[in-house]
Amino acid sequence: NIFTQQPSYFSDLDETLPTVLQVFNNILHKCGLQCEGASAEPQKLEEKVNVTPGNMPLQELKDIVLYLCDTCTTLWAFLDVFPSACQTFQNHEFCYRLASFYELAIPELESAIKKRHYEDSSVFADLWRRISHSRKKMIEAFHILINQVCLQPILE
Repeated sequence: NIFTQQPSYFSDLDETLPTVLQVFNNILHKCGLQCEGASAEPQKLEEKVNVTPGNMPLQELKDIVLYLCDTCTTLWAFLDVFPSACQTFQNHEFCYRLASFYELAIPELESAIKKRHYEDSSVFADLWRRISHSRKKMIEAFHILINQVCLQPILE
């Protein structure tokens, strides 16, 4: 693979991971949810967040779910084909940050999708399929990370 041919790409990956983590923070922010831990940023006093997944415009909810689906699928695909990157992800506390994001965002987004009234039921079906796919890919990415970083070293 390309990382074998160009080992300096590991440092590129290391520099890129904060941007990947920022994607999850951006989704939380758009949903009016507070980040936790090392990823938390202070909220500006004049910045009152009244938007939640339940009351945001439908198009914004769709955009967030599509963005999340793309991000999770890409993340999983990358780790699936290149599990050697897992240690670099873990150096950025990725498991903790992904689990925190999952706990905060997924129940809120699922609830908002279920409770919303749709003029077209196919929109509900599409959103539900995509949030379910996102959830599945987050869990699968987490499993790859845990397997590579925690379990494989024990087995070797």
